Amino acid sequence: MITSIFSKSKPINYIIVTVFVALLFVITNINTLFGDLDSTLKALVKLIVALFLVFLIDFIISKNNLTKKNSYALMTFGLLFAMFPEALRYSDILFANLFVLFALRRIISLHTNLHIKKKLFDAGFWLMLATLFYFWAILFFALVIVALIYHSQNDVKNTIIPFVGVATVIVLLLVYNIIVHDNFIRPTNFQRFASLDYTPYNSKGSVLKFTVLFATFVWILIYFFRILPDKNKKLRPSYFLIAWSSIIAILVAIIAPVKNGSEFIFLFAPFSIIMANYIEVISERWFKEVFVVLLIITPILALFL
Repeated sequence: MITSIFSKSKPINYIIVTVFVALLFVITNINTLFGDLDSTLKALVKLIVALFLVFLIDFIISKNNLTKKNSYALMTFGLLFAMFPEALRYSDILFANLFVLFALRRIISLHTNLHIKKKLFDAGFWLMLATLFYFWAILFFALVIVALIYHSQNDVKNTIIPFVGVATVIVLLLVYNIIVHDNFIRPTNFQRFASLDYTPYNSKGSVLKFTVLFATFVWILIYFFRILPDKNKKLRPSYFLIAWSSIIAILVAIIAPVKNGSEFIFLFAPFSIIMANYIEVISERWFKEVFVVLLIITPILALFL
């Protein structure tokens, strides 16, 4: 039933997911959204970013033909916000994920072999900008290295270009700090803390959510690698990059300094794309529904545990 609604790429599906995410945002941020003017404005900025993420994931998928003509990825993206609504509370991690997706968009589109140097520069620029908001987003720079291996093996110049993008952000940061704070680097520019303390997850609700998430992720990722040889040869590197980004997102969550669920936001986009590719090749409708229903009932059950 649910998968049949999103089996076609229709504007109504985009509206459904957008409204769903907006309602989740209001519920999650109700105290700040209806507080004083300053907190309300900040909450509205977060809302705009969250809704723009929905548009961006849809744009990345359709522009690069990462799925067939369906809205499964969009549906999964919205359901992951329901599973981890904490991701809607923190502006830093929302902006960091936004810039990571900007970079991922440029990296994935390298398969067109157009404007390669510009795309590599943009990827380095956006990832460095994401790092200013959430330091461990720097790990996604590994995607640039992987992309260079796939697309620019014989061009040494392309290897340098992403670092020029990184250097551009650093120079702009130095200029900003000098003008505004009268120093070069502030300690708060790069919060390099990490934590392997998982006691915040020590609740029945968290255990349920992580069990469902990781069991589903491992299952669909294995299947995703199995069907990769059947994918369009030109797009195959893009699918590998999606898989790599999902693994990096898990690593970011593992070492995240604050563990409240928001750290899994980096997994939302790659997980959604992998899930969509999995659902669209399953012939048994009931089996499709199982995965979707799991994502729906898990956050509901977690509230009562």
